[in-house]
Amino acid sequence: MSDKIHHTELAQLDQVIQENMNLLQELNHGAYNHERIRDYLEKITATKLDPSVEVRLPFYTDYGRNIHFGKNIFINQGVTLVDLGGIYLGDHVLLGPKATIISVNHPLDPKERRGVELKPVHLAENVWVGANATILPGVTIGKNAVVAAGAVVTKNIAENTVVAGCPAQVIKTI
Repeated sequence: MSDKIHHTELAQLDQVIQENMNLLQELNHGAYNHERIRDYLEKITATKLDPSVEVRLPFYTDYGRNIHFGKNIFINQGVTLVDLGGIYLGDHVLLGPKATIISVNHPLDPKERRGVELKPVHLAENVWVGANATILPGVTIGKNAVVAAGAVVTKNIAENTVVAGCPAQVIKTI
């Protein structure tokens, strides 16, 4: 997929988006065990998930096909993954309640604004993202890093660091 999509090209993705919106609606309004939740997520992502992946509901995504799950991942309730640009979750990643990961932005040029810019987000092994934290497009978060609750991550985070604030700043080394 290109790093930019013109608004007329977005219509080509509409079938997958509509199908996944329906699946998400069913998923978020049912009472399901972990296995059934993974079954829905496998349909949404069109990939096989490891049985160790655990997702609490509700769960939100705009596309679904560009989410890449490692093993032993825990996603708490209310998490939003805007994944058209790609979201890569390494093994042992923890996402706190209402965390948001965004891999899509709109161009600043007003004539192009209805299109989107795609920048993948990578969370390395054992990353912990706190409640209500936001990870913006193009960010890579290094192994064992921690993003404090409510932080807004606008740039790459080195491994073994703790970041907090808006914009997120390093507050400690692990």
